[in-house]
Amino acid sequence: MKVSVWRGSIAEVKADAVIVNLFEKVTPPRGATGAIDQALGGAIARLIEAGEITGKAREAAVVYTLGRLPATKVVVAGLGPSAGFDYDGVRAAAGWAMRAAAKGRARTVATIVHGAGIAGLEPGTAAAAAVEGSLLAAYSFKELKVAEGDGGGVEELIVVEREEGKLAAIEDGVRRGEALARATALARDLVNRPANLVTPTALAEVAADIARRGGLSLEVLERADCERLGMGAFLSVAKGSDEPAKLIVLRYRPKDGRAGAQGPLAFVGKGLTFDSGGISLKAGEGMEGMKSDMAGGAAVLGAMEAVGTLKPPVEVIGVVPATENMPSGHASRPGDVVRAMNGKTIEIISTDAEGRMILADAIAYAKNLGAARLVDLATLTGACVVALGNVRAGLFSNDEGLAAAVEKAAAQAGEKVWRMPVDSEYGEQIKSEVADIKNTGGRPGGAITGALFIREFVGDTPWVHLDIAGMAMNSRDLPYTPKGATGFGVRTLAHLAESMK
Repeated sequence: MKVSVWRGSIAEVKADAVIVNLFEKVTPPRGATGAIDQALGGAIARLIEAGEITGKAREAAVVYTLGRLPATKVVVAGLGPSAGFDYDGVRAAAGWAMRAAAKGRARTVATIVHGAGIAGLEPGTAAAAAVEGSLLAAYSFKELKVAEGDGGGVEELIVVEREEGKLAAIEDGVRRGEALARATALARDLVNRPANLVTPTALAEVAADIARRGGLSLEVLERADCERLGMGAFLSVAKGSDEPAKLIVLRYRPKDGRAGAQGPLAFVGKGLTFDSGGISLKAGEGMEGMKSDMAGGAAVLGAMEAVGTLKPPVEVIGVVPATENMPSGHASRPGDVVRAMNGKTIEIISTDAEGRMILADAIAYAKNLGAARLVDLATLTGACVVALGNVRAGLFSNDEGLAAAVEKAAAQAGEKVWRMPVDSEYGEQIKSEVADIKNTGGRPGGAITGALFIREFVGDTPWVHLDIAGMAMNSRDLPYTPKGATGFGVRTLAHLAESMK
């Protein structure tokens, strides 16, 4: 979708649909909405009086102009109460409005920047949020449908601002919002695609495209490289598949060559392109959904796409261990003991606790590359879904400063997280009688013991683990996240990289 900024009145824009807004209990309409109302002979005011338009959140009322404006129809986005209206409210309002605007044969949509007027939100940040909400709501995955894969949908979004003094900030915000939305869409595409198309090799090819577009360096470790480095944990998962495993590394360096005062920031994402459970085979019902077990890796690739565009002030390393987990005569067995890159031995209790195994060696490798701060993302445990449902990701950390930075970045992105405990007592559950640790501690506190397993490979490096098992896929439409893959984590990581020093 083409995105542009236009200076002038929303009432003068020629488009298939224009979007304005209304706070709950506001009457008569003012600002841009008032200008549209005046051009329509008071139609919006009369609909407010009749209770047809209320301004409630998630409302998107459509009014046809019948030739009284250059636009075909007007969408009045409900913003909800003015008290507490924030940037995620901007995204949500933009999302619902875009869906209403896109109905029919709309190809060009124009919108004002929600919140940049009487709400007093910073214009650039509000513009970024409006563009994110609009583009993310317009996302659909139809590339594999012959009848629907081409054509249709909104082709152009015009962001309209009347005040010249706000234009520079809004133009910058639009650029940022577009970058974040496109990066999130990339991650969504990867998760939505089936596992026969998104193989470890395919992920490496996507990484090469990201590197080329963003001026990043790329390294792809093959099986022989991983064997030479002693990545027994990663390779123990890859053994059962005929698909070659890949350890993908993208690296961004600022133009000034500085890594940042505290050193490089590393993102590590679980890249299980399909998880059958291995010898500890999952139930057949619903197994098709295991194509999404690489959502953490997809988020890291999406974040590196955003990093290549936004150029944050610190060095960023993105690491994605990519493999399938399949049962075969070569697959690892429960009871096997393997040695990870950092020398720790691991007793495999369940081959279905594979995500932590591949993250172990990926984190060790990121540290070898100089990573001074680590954030990993993984669809790691069903236990986290039991604890937090599909509303928040679990956040585990060994460092208060980095945890706070990730929480702030997540809030800016509108991606909810919740701090979880990492008390040492839980670690007793993953002690092994035959190895240094075992890869599962049973059902009690399963999300916590999974995080504590990963911490064994972090050492003293500041670290945050995000368990996104409940967040990777949507079963229902949300304001700017349609059913299917969410791309959760991309925008949080991008905001984090921009905030680091």
